[in-house]
Amino acid sequence: MKYVIYTLFIVTLGSIIAGFIFDLPYSEKLIGFGVLGLFLIAFPVFSYYRWKDKDLKDYMLTKENLKKMREQEGDDRNL
Repeated sequence: MKYVIYTLFIVTLGSIIAGFIFDLPYSEKLIGFGVLGLFLIAFPVFSYYRWKDKDLKDYMLTKENLKKMREQEGDDRNL
């Protein structure tokens, strides 16, 4: 999965750079498809890959997590 993300990133970035460098009649389309590919395909795949094994409850501000943070903050002050 990591190599798919790298490949998508390089292809979309290459499309954007090629659109800026080469003076072609479809340069603007290369830039547009590169940007669309980056933000509609590469970034969501990357986000899924990074979050797939994580528990979302660990990152939410619930009463239990706030309590843990306050307890940890109190422990850090005593050092």
